[in-house]
Formats: sequence, structure tokens, C-alpha cells
Amino acid sequence: MDVKDSNGALLAEGDSVQLIKDLKVKGTSTTLKRGTVVKNIRLTNNPDEIECRSDKIKGLMLKTCFLKKV
Repeated sequence: MDVKDSNGALLAEGDSVQLIKDLKVKGTSTTLKRGTVVKNIRLTNNPDEIECRSDKIKGLMLKTCFLKKV
């Protein structure tokens, strides 16, 4: 299964990605700002989502349409 970012680059386990849009996180009052780098991503069974860990939030699921590979 191929997992691609918003620019069409292939993503793999352990890659670093950058947010291309400010994202509000459901269930919390925090907002992840545009340009935030998230390291060591994990792929899921869904090619449109990745699992990651931010410095503020653990166990975060992000849509690949809001990410670009660093």
C-alpha cells in the first residue's frame, strides 16, 4: 500500500513530515501550527492517515492531505 503526502511524495515508517495548515485537535484546546515538524511517523491500515506523536499530544492521527515530507 502506497501512502502519499499532499505533494505526492511516498511516505514510509519513521519519516518526518511538516504540517501545511493550522489544525485544531479534537478533544483538546490546542492547535498544531502550520510548519510544525512531526518526526517518526507510523503508517496505518488506511492510506489517508498516519499515526504520530507531537510534543504536546501523544497518539495523534493525521490526514496525509495536510502533510508534506521533510
